[in-house]
Amino acid sequence: MIDLYPSRHAAAAEMRPRQDPVVHSEWSNDAPISPAQAAQFDRDGYIVLEDIFSDDEVAFLQKAAGALLADPAALDQDTIVTEPQEKEIRSIFEIHRQNAVMARLAADARLADVAKFLLGDEVYIHQSRLNYKPGFTGKEFYWHSDFETWHVEDGMPRMRALSMSILLADNTPHNGPLMVLPGSHRTYLTCIGETPDDHYLSSLKRQEYGVPDEDSLAELAHRHGIVAPTGKPGTVILFDCNLMHGSNGNITPFPRANAFLVYNAVSNRLEEPFGAPKPRPWFLAHRGDPQPLRSERGQLNEPVPA
Repeated sequence: MIDLYPSRHAAAAEMRPRQDPVVHSEWSNDAPISPAQAAQFDRDGYIVLEDIFSDDEVAFLQKAAGALLADPAALDQDTIVTEPQEKEIRSIFEIHRQNAVMARLAADARLADVAKFLLGDEVYIHQSRLNYKPGFTGKEFYWHSDFETWHVEDGMPRMRALSMSILLADNTPHNGPLMVLPGSHRTYLTCIGETPDDHYLSSLKRQEYGVPDEDSLAELAHRHGIVAPTGKPGTVILFDCNLMHGSNGNITPFPRANAFLVYNAVSNRLEEPFGAPKPRPWFLAHRGDPQPLRSERGQLNEPVPA
């Protein structure tokens, strides 16, 4: 397969034009988002959905997340990532396979149907995780494009994936919220440095390869500006796979938590990595024949039919 988005090959970074659409469907009256939201996603690379879950549903999700954090011994230990030099949990991966509530969330029509519309295809979960940024000690996530990593290290061929961050605690301007460069999703910024073996073992704590260079980041930031979408629990932040984003550390006493779901188009299934010696492990990237998600309707906290 021709590599449309080469990275980590050259001695200098390059800004290449995006070669894929952002919104893959034409808007119609039965679309799950408004025409203004579709236009914003196309222009800015992100949108925010508010008040789509009830207070009871949000509490239900928070309880499920708390159970995951409270009993790490019950989880597959490979899926747990701690803070650098700390024992605090930073992320728990593969939550949609380790927790029935998170599986139901991933399939919820209020999320999955939006992903299907924006990606113009049936979708599956490429990756899921619970991100937790504890008070006082939660470390930053440096600026990056997810697609650059998913392409180089996982073998995702095209920009036909998106992420949804479902806020499970108040994300304020102070406790290390997500920051994005609106419009940066239309530029593919290549990175410098070959990918070492088993890069994921260190990159999940602190990434050193697949990191944009400071001069290019500064140019993109001056061109697009920086926005930090915030919100109350239950808010959903959607963003394109190539949107440049990151977050500061959390030195407040108020923890930040979110459930993070990556939807990929079924037609965009993974190939061999485009710039790594071998694929990353199963809990970071779903490989093989993807099974399309079946959208589930109704309240999240309704009993699952037997």
